[in-house]
Amino acid sequence: MSPAQLAELHRRCFAMPPPWSEADFAGFLTDPQCRLIMRGDGSVIQAFALFRIVLDEAELLTLATQPEARRKGLARAVLQEGLALAYAAGARICYLEVAESNLPAIALYTGAGFVRAGLRRGYYHAPGRPPMDALVFRAVLDAAE
Repeated sequence: MSPAQLAELHRRCFAMPPPWSEADFAGFLTDPQCRLIMRGDGSVIQAFALFRIVLDEAELLTLATQPEARRKGLARAVLQEGLALAYAAGARICYLEVAESNLPAIALYTGAGFVRAGLRRGYYHAPGRPPMDALVFRAVLDAAE
């Protein structure tokens, strides 16, 4: 999947936090610490997760699912595959942040064993919108992920 395709899917999924650009994704894809996990149907990518793994820590940078492909387990699949990959690479903990209003994502993450670890007040900013808090979650990784 190209940076342009990732940015387009991200744009379809996010208003807050603001979607990432093609340049943002190009930077992540050239970072040797980043891993992209994807699921699709034929030539169409329906979901992806982008992780960064540094030593014994991983961070879920973003996760997106095509709106018409939701509720099919794709987000859970890319999340679980990414967590297993992070564990295999030596990570023992994973962090993520999520907009406080993103209740489906929060349910996905808590269902995968993440627990709330912090709050970043007014973290997300988008033109014409009030700032939104980010919730920080963490999960301890083990071989069962």
